[in-house]
Amino acid sequence: MDTLFNHIKSYVSISDKELSELKHCMKEETYQKNDHLLKANDYAKQVHFIIEGCVRTYIIDYNGNEHNISFSKEDWWFGDLNSFIRNKPASFNIQALESLKVLSLNKDKWDYLLNEIPNFVVYTRSLFRNTMFAHEERILQNLSFTAEQRYKYFIKKYPELLQRISQKQIARYLGVTPEFLSLLRKKIS
Repeated sequence: MDTLFNHIKSYVSISDKELSELKHCMKEETYQKNDHLLKANDYAKQVHFIIEGCVRTYIIDYNGNEHNISFSKEDWWFGDLNSFIRNKPASFNIQALESLKVLSLNKDKWDYLLNEIPNFVVYTRSLFRNTMFAHEERILQNLSFTAEQRYKYFIKKYPELLQRISQKQIARYLGVTPEFLSLLRKKIS
């Protein structure tokens, strides 16, 4: 819980009583590498905060090709928010890329925290804002950057993920084939 509490405190001032309330709402869960936490068209029953490990959020297109939308690692929240908040079928698949330890929060507890802890509202508002900015940045890159520019940006922004995520998964994130990514890596180095 300390990891989550420190994360929250980096965004808002929150009392020990409020943190204690939050603690009682969270559930610690573990997953193995390659486990799916969510599949498209299922309903997202939880959102998760990562204590250890890394996940990918991805879609499968009409040709059966996988496209990674995002990666999430320690100290990050993840989930299909549209499904979770609006009780709609999930658009995304979410899979553990490593053994995973998370703190999970179901919808009833989420709503309870939003109603009972005003600082949790401020915290989640900051998270949503940051998520929106990240998605806008990703859309902009996909529409206006070359593959090489996208890869260089990925290296700069997420250097720690290069050692943790396979080249195949990075290629799926960049929208290129693993072979093309290999050529890009040789060119850059």
